[in-house]
Amino acid sequence: MKKLLLYGFFTLLAGLTTAQTTLDMNVELRNDNRQDMTNSPIYINLRNFDFPTRSALVTYGGQEIPCQLDDLDGDGNFDELFLLTDIGGKKNKTLKVTLYAEGKPHVYPSQVYVEMMLSNKKIKETNKQDLYISQLTVDRGVNPYNMLHHHGAAFENDLVAYRIYFDHRQTVDIYGKYKKGLELRQTQFYPDDVQKAAGFGDDVLWVGSTFGLGTLRGWDGSNPTMINDVEHRGQRIIARGPLRTIVEVTDEQWLQDSSKGKPIDMTTRYTLYAGRRDCRVDVVFSRSVNDLRFATGIINVKNSVEHTDGHGLRGCWGTDWPVSAKDSVGHKRETVGLGIYLPEENVEQVLPADKDNYPFVVKVPGQLLTYYITFGSDNESFGYHSSKEWFAYLDEWKKMLALKPIGVKVTFDNRDQTTNP
Repeated sequence: MKKLLLYGFFTLLAGLTTAQTTLDMNVELRNDNRQDMTNSPIYINLRNFDFPTRSALVTYGGQEIPCQLDDLDGDGNFDELFLLTDIGGKKNKTLKVTLYAEGKPHVYPSQVYVEMMLSNKKIKETNKQDLYISQLTVDRGVNPYNMLHHHGAAFENDLVAYRIYFDHRQTVDIYGKYKKGLELRQTQFYPDDVQKAAGFGDDVLWVGSTFGLGTLRGWDGSNPTMINDVEHRGQRIIARGPLRTIVEVTDEQWLQDSSKGKPIDMTTRYTLYAGRRDCRVDVVFSRSVNDLRFATGIINVKNSVEHTDGHGLRGCWGTDWPVSAKDSVGHKRETVGLGIYLPEENVEQVLPADKDNYPFVVKVPGQLLTYYITFGSDNESFGYHSSKEWFAYLDEWKKMLALKPIGVKVTFDNRDQTTNP
């Protein structure tokens, strides 16, 4: 009996020492477009591989390139390997990837930043708050707007910064910069006079109850409606960099249309990539919403001029105070360009501009909606400074979004796995 137990013990040790600790693969990227693609996102779904990834190394031509591992569903396991790449028109390139079952993700200089924090009433300075959190969920009837510093999660890359209001509006608001760089960690969306004098950016848009920049709302058949009547409302930081941030907003049991009485869950993810001023918005519903309509668009900035191609692209360029009149001391009028691209299959109706917004009525055939938002500030030393320049950018931006995504083919252990973004 003892011999049998010992045999089993040594067999177990042998199994542990021969367990696979690395997984090597080739990742072939293919650009089927004639146009060069720069800073393009590459996603590799790790759920497809029966391997407990804890770290990863990506190389091209023998040189290490930054990558990012993300746990998208919050179960403690990495679900996706993410990176950004350039690839010429009609070209292929092959990356070498090694996954490791041990260790921690490699540390690279961060090109993005995201923060979410509770308001600390003991600290008077608005740029020195310290109660950092990763997520918060509140019950029906609780308004967390003033519980959180800068009223919700805020995120940035070196070009732009956004924040998402944590209340029934869920408005997307923006922060414009003068020079390239990450600065929210220092200013916390509210630069002091010394920081302003040093060239830090600031809030550049007053949003009120408007769409702000591309906020999704309900639609009652005549007007947009707020995200009221929900059982639970939440915000969560999913990804912190170094190459992308993801902020998730959840609305559970939202009674979007009280006359129909069919509540839905809505999950919205805002993804910002390094080196790109646009933000991707992915909305997932808990059931088909063919029977419902929604609304989105952009704020009608005071004295703004509009640009549209009539096929889902809409933008404006205008100048207004970035805060309410009673808070205007210490601020100046800000000139901004805004843009939204809604895939044409999701455009039910393009409504004329009203005093608040440039609106769309939105349809969603099924459960998934994806659209994009972007902005620029006239303060930027690196950006756009007229409606003509901004509208030309919007046209090129839509062309870029319309390109075929880079094909991704993974080979390892004599098996193939093809994925798409």
